[in-house]
Amino acid sequence: MCLRCQPVEREGNIVHRSKHSQQNGRSSVESLGTSLRRLRTSPQIGIFLLLGIATLSGLATWGGQRLLVHQHEPLTPDQSISRLWRIYRWSIDPQQRREAALLIASQSGSIEVLRSQAWGTHLISAVVLEQAAETATIRGETRRATLLWQDLLRRFPNSASSASARQVLGEQDSELHMQLLDQQPSHPAALSVAARMDPSPDVGYLGAVHLARWGARWPGAFERMSHACNDNSSMAPNAQARQLLARGLASLGDGQGALRCLQNHSLNQITHSLNQPSTQLAIGRALLQGGFTKKGTEVLLALSREHSSHPASDDAARLLSEPLRPDPQILDALPTLVQERSAAVAAARVRLAGGDDADSVLKRWPNDPDVWQLQWDLARDALLLENWNDVRAILSRRPNAKPLPDPLEARRLYWLGLSTSRLGDRESSRRTWQKLITQFPAGYYRWLAQYRLGHTKSLSFQRSQNSMQPLPWRPLNSVHPFVNTLWRLGLKQKAWQTWRTGIDPAIAQSKPERLVEGRLRLAIGDSWMGLDQLWRLNLRWRSPTCRQRIDLRQSQYPLLFKKEFAKAAKSEQLPLELLLAISKQESGFASGVTSPAGAIGLMQLMPATAIELAGAQLSEKQIREPELNIKLGAAYLNQLLERWGGDPLRSIASYNAGPEVVGSWSNQLLQEAPDLWVERIPYPETRFYAKKIIDNMLAYLERNKNFCKPILHKIEQKAIQRNLK
Repeated sequence: MCLRCQPVEREGNIVHRSKHSQQNGRSSVESLGTSLRRLRTSPQIGIFLLLGIATLSGLATWGGQRLLVHQHEPLTPDQSISRLWRIYRWSIDPQQRREAALLIASQSGSIEVLRSQAWGTHLISAVVLEQAAETATIRGETRRATLLWQDLLRRFPNSASSASARQVLGEQDSELHMQLLDQQPSHPAALSVAARMDPSPDVGYLGAVHLARWGARWPGAFERMSHACNDNSSMAPNAQARQLLARGLASLGDGQGALRCLQNHSLNQITHSLNQPSTQLAIGRALLQGGFTKKGTEVLLALSREHSSHPASDDAARLLSEPLRPDPQILDALPTLVQERSAAVAAARVRLAGGDDADSVLKRWPNDPDVWQLQWDLARDALLLENWNDVRAILSRRPNAKPLPDPLEARRLYWLGLSTSRLGDRESSRRTWQKLITQFPAGYYRWLAQYRLGHTKSLSFQRSQNSMQPLPWRPLNSVHPFVNTLWRLGLKQKAWQTWRTGIDPAIAQSKPERLVEGRLRLAIGDSWMGLDQLWRLNLRWRSPTCRQRIDLRQSQYPLLFKKEFAKAAKSEQLPLELLLAISKQESGFASGVTSPAGAIGLMQLMPATAIELAGAQLSEKQIREPELNIKLGAAYLNQLLERWGGDPLRSIASYNAGPEVVGSWSNQLLQEAPDLWVERIPYPETRFYAKKIIDNMLAYLERNKNFCKPILHKIEQKAIQRNLK
C-alpha cells in the first residue's frame, strides 16, 4: 500500500464507518417508531408494562418490610440501657428505634428520646403522644400540652390513651367528660372524673352511680355512694340508680348501708332487671360476712325463690351451704330446683349425714370446687380420729383422672401418703410422697413429705443467705395483642389501662386472662386485689400449661418493700423470707389495710402492741409507715420466738391468735407429728394461717427455681414473637 493511498484509505474507512453508524441510527429510530406504532395500536402492552413495574416495586417493598420484621429484635425490659441506646441510634428499623426509645423512657425517665416518635397510625403513637402531653403538663408548657392532647384525640379517638385527652380537655369542654364516661367508663380517667362530679340538677348523682357500677373501690367512691343514698331531695337517685349504688356499697362489705340505700323498697319491689339478682346476691353476701346472719339469710333465700333459674341463685345456695355444719332447715327452704342442681347443697347434706352418699356426690360433680372441699372435710374428720383406712379410702376417690389444682392436689397426696404409711404400706407411701416432691413446687405439704422421708430437718427460722434476686421479665400472654406490646415495652400502667378498657368482659373471666389481670394489678401496685385474685385462681385452675403454672406460682410471691424487710431481718436476725411471708398473708403488702379488729399496716399490728414495742406514743399514721411497721412486726415476732424457745409453729400461731391462747393448747404432738398438731388447732383461721405462713416462706426460699420440667426457652421466645405481631 502506497503512502499516498493511506490517508485516503483511512478516510475511506472513516467514511464507511460513518455511513454504517448513520444506517444503525436510522434503524434504531425506525425500530423505536415501529414500537411506538405498535404501542398505539396495542395499548394493552403498555398497561402490562406499567403493571409489571408496579408489581415488581410492590414485591420489593414487601420483601424489604418482611426482612425488617424478620430482623426485628424483640426488645424487652431485660435489655440494658446501653444496648437500648445503641439500637435507638443505629437501627435501620424505625419501629425498633421507637421501641428502644420507649424502653429508655420507662427505665430511665428520659422523655426527650420520645420526641418525633409519634409518627404513623400504630396505636403506640397514641401512647407516645400521651406521654409527651403529660410531660409538657408537668413542665408547665400548657399550650404545647393542649396541642398534643388535641392531636391525640383527633388522630386516635378510640384508643385507651384518648381517655386521658378527654379528661384534660374536658376541663374546658364538659361534653368531653360526658363522652369519657359513656365511651370509656372503666378507664381510670373516667373514674377520676366521676369521683370529682358533684351532684347537680342537670346530672343528679351521675358521678356516684358511675363509680358504683364501674369502680366502687376507687378512692372516695364509698363517700360519694353513701352521700347519694342518703339524699331524699328532688335530686335523689331513682330506684334503678339506688340498685346500682346498693350493689356498689355491698361490694365493699357494707350490707347494712346497701339495704338503707334501697329505702322503702323491698328487694322484690325494685324494678325488675337482669341486674337485680346480682344486687341481692351482693347484699346477702355482705350481710353474712358482716355478721348479720339472719338478715343475710333472708335476702339470699328470697333471691333463690324469686330467681330460681338465675345463676345468682346458685351462688346464694353456695353461701348458705358454706358453714361446716349448716342449718338443715335453711337448706330445705331453698327451692327444689336449686337444691337438685347445687353441688354445694349436696356436699352440705353429706357433711351433715357424716359422709353418707359421698360417693354419688363425688361422681356427679367431679369438677366442682364444693365437692373438692367436701372430700377434704371428710378426710380431715377421719384423720383427726386417726381412722387411716377411711382417710385412704376418701382421698383415693377420683371419679376422673384429672388432678386437682396444685395446692389441693399436694394436700391430697400428702395425707394419702401418710394414711398409707400408717397402714403399713411404706413403699406405696414413699412413691406417693416422692411424686409430691418431684412434681410440685416448694410449700407446706412438700416440706412435710420431705420431712417424713428424712430429706430435710425440722423447720427452722434461722436467717438464710438467699439473696432474693428479681425474677426475669416474662411475657404477659394476654389475648389483647396491644396490651402485650405495652407490657413488653415496660409501660405497665398503660397496659393496665388498655386491658381494663378494651377486654371483652366474657373473655376477662377466663382463667388465663384472670392470670393476666392479677399480674397487671401487681405491676401497678394493687397488691391487695392482685394477690387475692391470684390465690383464688390457684385454688380453681386444674390444667394450666407449664408456663401458666410457673407464672401463676411466681406472681403470688412478689418482692415488695425489699429494702425495708431486709433491714428489719438483719436487725432481728430473722429470715427475710419469713417477714415477707407474714406481710403477704397479713396485708397483701398493702400498707393502707386496717383489719376489723383494728390491726394496722403491712405487719398488721394492734396500736397497743406497736406502742409497747416502740416504747413511745405513736399515731396511726406513724404505725402505718412501712419501715417502722416492718421493724416493729419483726421485733414482735422475735419476742414470740424467744417465748416459745424458737419453736416456729407456736410462734406463727401466736402472731395470729395471741400467745396466751396458744399456750392453752396441747403440745403432745408438736415434735413427733407437727402435721397433726396443726390440724388440731381449734381456730380455723389460725390453722389456715400457720400453714400459709410456712407455705409462703418456703415458696420465697425457692422463688427462682423451675419446678416445671419442660424446657421453656422456645415457648417464651414464641410468646414474645406473638406479642410483636
